[in-house]
Amino acid sequence: MPPSRSRPRRRRIVWAALVALVLLRALWVSLTPPLAAPGDPVWQLDAPGAGGGAPLVVTLRGTLLSDPQPTGPDGTCRALLQLPQGRTELRLASCGGLQQGWRVEAHGRLRQPQPAPHPLLAGPAERLRRQGAATQLQVEQATVLARPPTPLADLRRQLAQRLLAGVGAERGGLLAALVLGSARVPLPLELKEAFRAAGLSHALAASGFHLSVLLGAVLPLGRRLPRWPRLGLAGAAMLLFVLLAGPQPSVLRAVLMGGLALAVLESGGRGRPFGILMASALILLLWRPEWLADVGFQLSVVATAALVVCASPLEQGLRRRLPPWCPGWLAAASAVPLAASLWTLPLQLFHFGVVPLYAVPANLVAAPLLTPLTLGAMALALVAVLVPPLLGLLLPPVAWCSGLLVLVVKGFAALPMAQWQLGRPEPLLVLLLAAGLLGLSLPGPAGLPRLGRRLAPALLLLAALGHLALLRADQLVLVHQGHRDLLLARHQGRAALVSLQADGFSCRQARQLATGFGIPRLDWALLLDPVAPAEPACWQAQAGLVLASADGSLPLQPGQWLGSPGLVAEPLSADSRAISLVLGQRRWLLLPDRQALRAWRATEAKAWDGIWLGVLPRRPERQAVTAASRGAIWLSGGGPADAPPGWSASGPRGWLQQGWG
Repeated sequence: MPPSRSRPRRRRIVWAALVALVLLRALWVSLTPPLAAPGDPVWQLDAPGAGGGAPLVVTLRGTLLSDPQPTGPDGTCRALLQLPQGRTELRLASCGGLQQGWRVEAHGRLRQPQPAPHPLLAGPAERLRRQGAATQLQVEQATVLARPPTPLADLRRQLAQRLLAGVGAERGGLLAALVLGSARVPLPLELKEAFRAAGLSHALAASGFHLSVLLGAVLPLGRRLPRWPRLGLAGAAMLLFVLLAGPQPSVLRAVLMGGLALAVLESGGRGRPFGILMASALILLLWRPEWLADVGFQLSVVATAALVVCASPLEQGLRRRLPPWCPGWLAAASAVPLAASLWTLPLQLFHFGVVPLYAVPANLVAAPLLTPLTLGAMALALVAVLVPPLLGLLLPPVAWCSGLLVLVVKGFAALPMAQWQLGRPEPLLVLLLAAGLLGLSLPGPAGLPRLGRRLAPALLLLAALGHLALLRADQLVLVHQGHRDLLLARHQGRAALVSLQADGFSCRQARQLATGFGIPRLDWALLLDPVAPAEPACWQAQAGLVLASADGSLPLQPGQWLGSPGLVAEPLSADSRAISLVLGQRRWLLLPDRQALRAWRATEAKAWDGIWLGVLPRRPERQAVTAASRGAIWLSGGGPADAPPGWSASGPRGWLQQGWG
C-alpha cells in the first residue's frame, strides 16, 4: 500500500482508538459509585454508635449552591449545601429566607438518601449521587452566617422576578426560561409537562438553539470589525450565555462546539460539523467523564449529530417524495425535527418510556414563534438590566407572542395520545432500535454498508416484536419500600394494581411504574389502606376504577369482586385484607398482615399458584404457606435465615417479579 494511502488509514485507527478509550473511561466512571471525601458527613452515619443507619442529629455549616427549589405541592423545598468536604442536600419546610451563595448553619437530622426500590422508579440516592452528595439533612433550624456578594445569582434572580412580575407565571416564566434555561426558573409544573408532551422540551432547556439565536444576532454586528475584535465579540456573547444559563453539560457542549467552529472558520479552514461535535463531546468527557450518564448531555449530542449528519439528506428525500402542491419550505422545516426525533427515539424510550407523538408537527408550528420569541426574550433581559423603566413598554408584544406559543404547546399536549406510553425497553432492544434507525437514516456513501442498510428494517422489526412480546406478557411485580407495598398485575397489555397505602406518594410511585411498563391507564386499582386516599384525583387519573375505603371498612366484602378480563380481585373473608388475585390462568393469594394470615388459615384449604406475604410468618405458619403454594412465595422485607426453598424476600427496599410467556 502506498504511504500516501496508509497515513489516513492510520490516522483513522488512532482517532478511533482515542475515542474508544475516552468512552470506556467515561463509562467506567459513570458506573462506579463515587467514594465520599474523608470529611463527608456520610462517615458520621457509618461511625460506631451512630445508630445503625438511623437519622443522626447534627449541625452543618456550608455554602448554598442554589436557591431552594420546590419539591412538591406541599411547599417543601430542597437545596444543595457545599461543605468544607463533601455536599449534602437540605430538606426545608419552605423556600423563603435562603439564597444561593449564602453561608448557613443548618441543624437537623442527617440521613442517607434511599435508593430506588425498582429500576423503573426514581430514587433520591441516584439523583444525589449525580450531584456529588451522599446525605440529606432534614432541617429543623437554619441560621444565615454570611451574605457574601453573589452578582450572577442576583442577576438571574432579578431577571426572572421582573419577567414573572410583568406578565405572570406562565408567560413570564417562559420568557425567563428562554434566556436562563428551565433549570434556573420556577416554571409551573403544568407548563413543563405540556412542553414535554408536545415534544418541545428542548425549547426550555438552555442549549445550542438558544446560543445560535444569540450568535445570529451578535455576529452581524461585528461583521466589519477586524478578526480579533470580531472573535472577542462572539466570545463575550458565549461567555454571557454560560454565565446566565450556568455550566450545564448541554450549555458547555454548545459553547465549545460554537467556539471550535468559529476558530476553524476564522483561520480559513473548512470545518466538518460532525468532527467538531465529536471533538467537543470528547473534550467534555475527558474533563467530566460522569457526564456520559447525564440524560441532557446524551440528548444534546445525539440531536446535534442528527442535524449535522442526516438533516440535509432527509430534506432532499422529502423534496422528492412530497406532493407537488406542498410548499418548498416544508421539506426543510420538517427535516430538522424529524431527524432529531428519529435519532433521539432510542434515548427517549430507554430513559422515559414515552414518545411525544406530535413532536414533528408541534415543532413545525412552533418554529416561526420560537426564534423571534427567544431573541425578544434576550432583548428584554438586556432592557431589564440596563433600563428597567422601559421594560413595561416593551414587554406586552413579546408577552403576547409568548402566550401564543403557550396556546400552541397546550393544544398539542391536549391531543389524544400526545404522550405515547410504550414503556422502557430492554437495553438489547434499544441497541437494535438504534442500529436500525442508523441504517435507515445515515446518508448513502458515508453511511453503513449496503448489507447493513438492508438489515435495518429487520432490526427495527425485531426490536418492535421483542418489545411487544414483553408488553403483552403476563407478569406480577411487587415493589416494597418501608411500610408501602405495590403489586402490579399485567395481562395481555393491560394492568391492575393493589396498593397497601392510599397516600399521594404511593400514587406517584404507581404512576411511574405504570409508565415504565408502557401502561397508559390501569383497568382498576384496589387500595387496602383503611384511611381514605389523601389525593383521590391522582388515583382516579390513572385507573378506570378505583376502589378504596372511606370509613375504615374494607373496600371489598365477601361476595363482591373487582376485575376486568384476566385480572380479578376477590376478598377471602369479612374480617381481613386477604385477597385472591386472578392473573390470567393463575391464582395468587395476597396476605398483607398477620390478621389476613390467620383468616386464610381458617378458610378451606386450596392450592395457590403463588403467595405474597406482607408480614413474616411464624414457623408453623411457614409450613402451612409452603404446603399451600405450588409456585413462588414472596415476602416483603427481610426473609428468615432458614427460609424454605421457593421463598423470595424483597429486602427493606426492593422488588420481585415473575412473568409467564
